[in-house]
Amino acid sequence: MRTPAGDKCRPAIIGLCIAVLLIVIPVQAQVATYTVIGNGTAFQAEIQLEDANGFEFYTTGMLGERVPVTVRDIRLSGPCNPCNYTSTSTSAISFPRGNYTLSYRGDISESHMTGSFATPYKVEVILPPGLDVRNPLLGMISPGGEAVNGTNGTVLVTWDETRTFEMRFYDPQREELLYFFLNFWILIAIVLLLPFAFTWRKSRNKGP
Repeated sequence: MRTPAGDKCRPAIIGLCIAVLLIVIPVQAQVATYTVIGNGTAFQAEIQLEDANGFEFYTTGMLGERVPVTVRDIRLSGPCNPCNYTSTSTSAISFPRGNYTLSYRGDISESHMTGSFATPYKVEVILPPGLDVRNPLLGMISPGGEAVNGTNGTVLVTWDETRTFEMRFYDPQREELLYFFLNFWILIAIVLLLPFAFTWRKSRNKGP
């Protein structure tokens, strides 16, 4: 008995529909959240891991090379209890393949933060009240980043999909010092320009 033409086409149609759905529905990037703690000298990180069996703690150097980063208080959470891992080096861990949340702490040097990932991540950095990044004379955000007001006086800096991020923040004392020096140099400029202004006005009043 011959198979109806409709039955032959059905698997092809189903496959086409699945392909269209995969194209139309975007795959959401995993999320990496960094919370700056204390006076801006350390951070707490939470990294989503999907179908992973290891993670490297590193940043990207000037020439694109991987620079190992030392972290502490590493914890792995997921469907296991407890979730164990093995340190394969001073900056890498391995574990059974699966989905996890990785948390750890790291140090911040001179208010400068960087991070790198093997796959694109949505990155969120939460600055506590008193720290900011939006003054371009003092702060810096790598391309693709955006800073907005967060909750309870925090500042939230986000990148939608990135393999690396970089930022530099500042405290109120640095901002006050910047404004002090700006006002100081404006005053110096006025003092220096006043004699020239009076001389120019005097010569103009005399005429030819």
